[in-house]
Amino acid sequence: MWILLVMVGLLLLGVPMMVPLSVGTFFLLFSDFPFLKPELVIQQMIGGLQPVVLTAVPMFILAADIMLKGSTAQRLLDLVERFVGHWRGGLPVTTALGCTLFGAVSGSTQATVVAMGRPLRPRLLEAGYSDKFTIALIINASDIALLIPPSIGMIIYGVATGTSVGDLFIAGIGPGLMILVLFSLYCMWKSWKLGIAPQPKADWPARLKALKRASLPAGFPVIIIGGIYSGMFSPTEAATVSVIYALILEMLIYRGVTLKDLPSVAFSTGLITAVVFILVAAGAGFSWMISFAKIPDAILGGYIPYLSEHALALLAVIAAAYFVGCMFVDPIVVILILAPVFAPAVDAAGLDPVLVGTLVTLQAAIGSATPPFGCDIFTAVAVFRKPYMEVIRGTPPFIALLLLATVLLMLFPQIALFLPSLAN
Repeated sequence: MWILLVMVGLLLLGVPMMVPLSVGTFFLLFSDFPFLKPELVIQQMIGGLQPVVLTAVPMFILAADIMLKGSTAQRLLDLVERFVGHWRGGLPVTTALGCTLFGAVSGSTQATVVAMGRPLRPRLLEAGYSDKFTIALIINASDIALLIPPSIGMIIYGVATGTSVGDLFIAGIGPGLMILVLFSLYCMWKSWKLGIAPQPKADWPARLKALKRASLPAGFPVIIIGGIYSGMFSPTEAATVSVIYALILEMLIYRGVTLKDLPSVAFSTGLITAVVFILVAAGAGFSWMISFAKIPDAILGGYIPYLSEHALALLAVIAAAYFVGCMFVDPIVVILILAPVFAPAVDAAGLDPVLVGTLVTLQAAIGSATPPFGCDIFTAVAVFRKPYMEVIRGTPPFIALLLLATVLLMLFPQIALFLPSLAN
């Protein structure tokens, strides 16, 4: 409780997240284990950055930054609009599907908010949709990027628990598509309720032209998933290949990125990577400290026998804990902190770690757009230059749909496990 109070107090003071994590770690060390040397915690922090698979994180971030600078997002958006723009609610459905496709080539929710939000928000407003609905749709549809591979959240969970990142990648496809369908149905109903007329239907020459323009960007998920499961390369190598592919597309073929742009792109990637890795290191130290102190046993020890016999109840507890945690703290930190807490119960219950990882990633996706501290909310505040309260006004219906997706995933695990079982 003291650790929690100290960490919450520091968060309320507005200090960066890595500070409460580190302070909480050393507070526990000095108060309860003065015989331990602080160097042990430093070693755990450094060790948290040693897994080779973490190399994929800056690579996927760099690929997303290159595509964000170039024309990949617009090409994918044009493709989607030509095929579904004439539906009832076609423009918001285009937004949801565009976010899904860009998430499949970037793996970043915040990059998706920027790439899809800038061109689509003015068009949604012009079509008659409210700003409240428009911004909420963009920031919540962008969360699908955390489930559709590549997913930085799944990489972090894989590192924290030793779960196969490749299996996590392919397991996220089913839940991601399920959320896309739920959002699309809601958008169609909302458009019907508002009486907004559909857009003109594109002819086949226009569709084929858009398909041709977007064919190469659509190759990103094929390279990543196909390369991993064909045995051509590991997830880390797939990330490197995605950077090379992005450079070839944007610099040599589309010429939307020049050599002069690369320093600014690399600087942006370096900043984001530094933040992520500092959080990973601080989270690794904190996770080791609470495991050494047997805090997970103190919290769940008496309930492990019950939870191990009631897998659905355990999944509900895990989902609730991550959902609440991600509302207040960066999802990466929550994954690193809670993974060792629930590990004994997950092992005792015999739950598939891929299912648990997919469920956790879904909660991280929900938390990215959930008040008070969802990172996509603050990205939208910066991109759209709107006050915080205006940005979050329209989020409740989408959060309700995401929670419905959570329940469906717990009741029907094959939504996530069907594709990995086929691949294996």
